[in-house]
Amino acid sequence: MTNHSALPTPSALIDEKKMSCNIDRMQRRIAELGPRFRPHVKTSKCLEVVQRQLAAGAQGITVSTLKEAENFFAAGIDDILYAVCLAPNKIEQAASLIDRGCRLTVVVDSAAAAGMISARKTPLGKTFRTMIEVDTDGHRSGIRPQSEELLEIGKILAGGIAELAGVMTHAGSSYDVDTLEALQEIAEQERRLCVLAAERLRGAGYDCPEVSIGSTPTALSARSLEGVTEVRAGVYVFFDLVMKNVGVCGIDDIALSVATTVIGHQPEKGWAIVDAGWMAMSRDRGTQKQKKDYGYGAVCDISGAVIPGFMLASANQEHGILAAENGIAAQDIARIFPIGTQLRILPNHACATGAQFPEYRTINNDGSTAVWERFHGW
Repeated sequence: MTNHSALPTPSALIDEKKMSCNIDRMQRRIAELGPRFRPHVKTSKCLEVVQRQLAAGAQGITVSTLKEAENFFAAGIDDILYAVCLAPNKIEQAASLIDRGCRLTVVVDSAAAAGMISARKTPLGKTFRTMIEVDTDGHRSGIRPQSEELLEIGKILAGGIAELAGVMTHAGSSYDVDTLEALQEIAEQERRLCVLAAERLRGAGYDCPEVSIGSTPTALSARSLEGVTEVRAGVYVFFDLVMKNVGVCGIDDIALSVATTVIGHQPEKGWAIVDAGWMAMSRDRGTQKQKKDYGYGAVCDISGAVIPGFMLASANQEHGILAAENGIAAQDIARIFPIGTQLRILPNHACATGAQFPEYRTINNDGSTAVWERFHGW
């Protein structure tokens, strides 16, 4: 990247070469295992990024907000899974998308929510394609695949206006381990239990065509996806320090960083003060509970090379405190990082850090930069 001193800070930077390698790696991996790949675009919320994922072979997208669905549909992407249980106050927004031609799939995880959907048609008389969220690891939402409520939901959807599109799950517990063996075990549990839910529905006489699973760690670790029709993953497109600690990427694979400038020092404390605080990095401290704690982020020079021994140790709203990882005060901190020095900080959680910015500055393969807009809102 040229003319570093002119770079506004803080800025969210995408290394296009690294991002492209990440996209290709995931697409090849899922193609080898057989299912379709439907990326979760909440990580980037950026059309240019998603266009590259689709060009690599992805089929459809996953979103976390209806605002994302609106924006991507307006850009011509019409196969969209809204992977958050549909709230009553969002039914009309979802119905409008469907009536305009979006092949939107919604999600429920309770009989109450299924009843709400099954009794509805869109204003133009179209139906809601609906997936049942299955809890395969106790991580968050969904219903247990062995539960009677699963069949009750199937009955409600089959007996109403809605279309039962299938079952889906997210193995979020994969973020809590850091060995290949543990990741493979969680990946197989995710696959087996989601397939079990589909088989129970089919055994009860209900159509259940789709089995959708996914997280970045399990997608990259699964040994078999038998019975699975599609895989979803999101953070792989950028990766981050949590994923590095989990073991599914190296630190050099992380494609998102935050450019920042040194604005001051506290030499007696061994601190350099930068203009990227938690408003730039987010408050996500996901590495805090892992074996390697990176504070608010790992420190790189402006070209992206990691500077060993330092991290963004703490942060206020607009101030970041860069310090030695071992806590030992570096009395020559002002010499190491003079005022005006521009750096990059690698994030703990790419999704959360990206969300702090209205746009990305993308570093192209030839060293030039481009500005890519990022979607916001719900």
